[in-house]
Amino acid sequence: MHDGEILAWTETERLSFADLLEGLAERDWSAKTLCTEWTVHAMAGHLAQTTRNRLKDTLVGIVKARGNWDRMNTDQAIAYAARYSPAELVAQIREDAGSARRPPGAKPVDELADILIHGQDVARPLGIDRPMPEKPAIAALEHLLVSPFWGAKKRCKDLKLIATDAEWSGGAGTAEVRGPLADLLLAVSGRGAGLATLTGPGAALLGAR
Repeated sequence: MHDGEILAWTETERLSFADLLEGLAERDWSAKTLCTEWTVHAMAGHLAQTTRNRLKDTLVGIVKARGNWDRMNTDQAIAYAARYSPAELVAQIREDAGSARRPPGAKPVDELADILIHGQDVARPLGIDRPMPEKPAIAALEHLLVSPFWGAKKRCKDLKLIATDAEWSGGAGTAEVRGPLADLLLAVSGRGAGLATLTGPGAALLGAR
């Protein structure tokens, strides 16, 4: 797996996400996502903004948020989305789908994980089935388990994750957590929506974290 392959996967997922957004009803844009502070409109703003932010924007944002990266992301996405219509945001996501630009410190696989997870953040509350491609999902999971930025290292300490829909397992623990790749990825990234299908002696511990 190399950066070019990861970028190609990311481009495909961004274009697919733009298709999803384009098919939504007007009322769906004000619906809450799994990121409860973001509506669908704000989520689209976040994903459009990711490839357009300048370093200066990030530095100013982090100062305003008093060093809280999550708060900065939330506030900037809401503010950015307010400047554009749904159609304009969809056009921006399509235009920049193949862009390698990313936030300071992020790796290409971080952007892949971001679009995979946020696609579910939008689709699931709206009752839309959004299949997750196997190889990109595995790449994202393996990255989250070692990344210092997603909180997954602490969340998955002493756990062994085992996919039930692919030949994959990860994690250095002994308490097993079994489930579909998409639900494992959601749970590992801190989303309770991924817990319902997970089984095994480690599932409750992951849920508690």
